[in-house]
Amino acid sequence: MNTSGYSNLQLRIISAVILAVVVLFLTWLGGLPFRILSAAIAGAMFFEWLSMTPGGLKTRLAVPAILFLPALVALIAGAGALIVLGLIVIAGGAAAIFAETEGQGLWTVKGFAYAAVSGFALAFLRGDSAAGLTAILFLFAVVWITDIGAYFTGRSFGGPKLAPSISPGKTWSGAIGGTIGGVAGGMIVANIAGVASHGLFVVAVLLSIVSQIGDLFESSVKRQAGVKDSSNLIPGHGGVMDRVDGLVAAAIALYCIGAFAGGMNQPASGLF
Repeated sequence: MNTSGYSNLQLRIISAVILAVVVLFLTWLGGLPFRILSAAIAGAMFFEWLSMTPGGLKTRLAVPAILFLPALVALIAGAGALIVLGLIVIAGGAAAIFAETEGQGLWTVKGFAYAAVSGFALAFLRGDSAAGLTAILFLFAVVWITDIGAYFTGRSFGGPKLAPSISPGKTWSGAIGGTIGGVAGGMIVANIAGVASHGLFVVAVLLSIVSQIGDLFESSVKRQAGVKDSSNLIPGHGGVMDRVDGLVAAAIALYCIGAFAGGMNQPASGLF
């Protein structure tokens, strides 16, 4: 698409609408299509992490990316949680050892774990069940509306900065406004699905806060790497990590909560 005639805001809106339609369609399908989406997100995140490696992407760092494939295949095939975790540990360790020759072993393994666990959490949250669909839609509502609410509330009210050394544009007013909006969005989804409860209200608050922490985490990573965006894959938005930083952090949190309540392979069943 030729983007030269569009403003940055127009590009952001167009890209956001297209992405939302695709993601929601694959979410509705569930099963293999959503696992492929989860794997693609994880693979893009790891590639962008390697691209942001201090000093530039080294040729030999392509090997850890190849070692990442078994974990992606396990996600796509819907393998058991313990198998996926085992592959993550094995491949992550191999990536760290190999990358150590470049002096970037710890950086690489952090990125590997971040991407792999993110894809794992998304894939197993959705699964093939109706509860999984509700869980992901609940997650989307909380995170997306938190992001939108924080942006507009922060611009409208301004005030003290949330974390000026990490992300100078974020404010406490935006964080609070985003949380209120995200919780309201999540509870609307829960009410429509007929599963609203005080427990889910607390979960929504937690997910909204975690999603904003995830956003700050990615900002700190970019600051360490000295880059503005994780990549230029998405017009008007930057990279995949720029779009899913809050989502994957909240997905990991929701998976952990669900795994405690319903089991590792069916985390959504314990909550929805």
